[in-house]
Amino acid sequence: MRGKTVTPEKTEKRAQKELREISRWEKALLRPKGRGYLYYLIFFICVIYITDEVATQIGTQMQSVIAQALFAPVFGAEVAVARMSVFGTVSMVMSGVAFLYKPLSDRYGRRPFLIINTIGMGVGLLVISIATNIPVYFLGSVFISFFVPHDMQKVYIMEVMPPKRRATGYSMIKAVATLGMMLIPILRGVFMRTDISGWRYIYLIPGIIAVVVAVAVAALIRETDPFMKMRLEYLRMSDAERAMFKKAKGAEKAQASVITAFKFCFRHKQLLWIVIGTGFIMWGMVMTSYYETAMTYGYALPFLAQGAALEDAKAAALPLVTRALFLFPVGSAFFQAIHGLIADKWGRKSAVIVMGICAVISFGLFYYGVNNGLEPYIAGLLCGSAVGSYWASQDVCGIMCTESTPTNLRSSVMSLWPVVGGAFGSVAILAPLLLINIFGDAKAGLISLGVAIPGMIIGCILIVLKVKETRGVNLEEITGFEE
Repeated sequence: MRGKTVTPEKTEKRAQKELREISRWEKALLRPKGRGYLYYLIFFICVIYITDEVATQIGTQMQSVIAQALFAPVFGAEVAVARMSVFGTVSMVMSGVAFLYKPLSDRYGRRPFLIINTIGMGVGLLVISIATNIPVYFLGSVFISFFVPHDMQKVYIMEVMPPKRRATGYSMIKAVATLGMMLIPILRGVFMRTDISGWRYIYLIPGIIAVVVAVAVAALIRETDPFMKMRLEYLRMSDAERAMFKKAKGAEKAQASVITAFKFCFRHKQLLWIVIGTGFIMWGMVMTSYYETAMTYGYALPFLAQGAALEDAKAAALPLVTRALFLFPVGSAFFQAIHGLIADKWGRKSAVIVMGICAVISFGLFYYGVNNGLEPYIAGLLCGSAVGSYWASQDVCGIMCTESTPTNLRSSVMSLWPVVGGAFGSVAILAPLLLINIFGDAKAGLISLGVAIPGMIIGCILIVLKVKETRGVNLEEITGFEE
């Protein structure tokens, strides 16, 4: 098999193309940002983050409703959530496939993918809003599962914030975005009370918001400076210089690709242990998957004890669940805000431990409360605290991953980080899925707690013992060498 022939014409064509790209990036880098650019950049990042948070959590916060509307007529009310979870797991395969797509932002820039991802989430929400059967719902879920994991807004924040305030700035923006999740219970309160027939509007309105903000970002937001500088540095190299850098310094100077990033993850011990530790902490993800079902069944218990049928008991519990979800974003936002302060003051590893402990304790109290008549607002606060502190522990792991990776591979590695970690975290998906299908929807909360605790303990221990602290590093000075 003969290799590709590089003709002088092809070489000249590539050189002309790269010169045009150099000119484009030079002009973009020199273009003034204008007064107030950082403020409206943060505003749009917040709105995109709200869209991301809503798209991430809406499937869970509407879980029993969608199960009753679309899955119960096919599979029965007692296992509707369990069967729905099977379909959800299949759609999550798209999250794994997505790692092939995200690394393109290391080649073509962060901005195009920030726009595309936001539109993709909006389309997914809009498709679900018109679903009248399981296949159409599944299609919308596939869209959301593909576009949600990329978090290009996080890459933006990491590359524009000062190093000493990086974690704090990120956590504050994330906290504001988390409060935006209150849109879901507000819409539930407006369009659903004791009747689930208005559920479509709860997907429709966030979907429209996502598409509108994507158009605004396309018109007003520029590419990040670190990406433009990195891309210019690469394009200005001669072929000999590129070959020399690749040979002498390996992946940290190579042009980004999935294979390069994958090799880099396993060659770099720091990143490898972050990935493994994160994978075990992912067992706690089950706490983010079934809390609305746990609420519904917990608050339905008194009605079931009075002799009500399951569907009637769940309908009677609907206002209590909506009330609980109002304070869910508050509890979640609190931990999204403080984890950055902890990470910047006492270190990333300290933040991981604190958030992991808070997640397990909060979820345990929440589960006990909803099964024993706890005031819904307090239950929602505890549930939000559990979910928020879990995601905060993941976010800190992501920050450590970002702060251990060179700019040209950052987006590629960040796309692989949860996928490779998922090999260790797959228990969080498969074990609950199997157990809930065996024991029924009513046991979802207890199963979640039983899976989360051991995984999070192991993951936190590995992060503390095997990972070096990354607080305060300069992202533009990371080479990828082990010290």
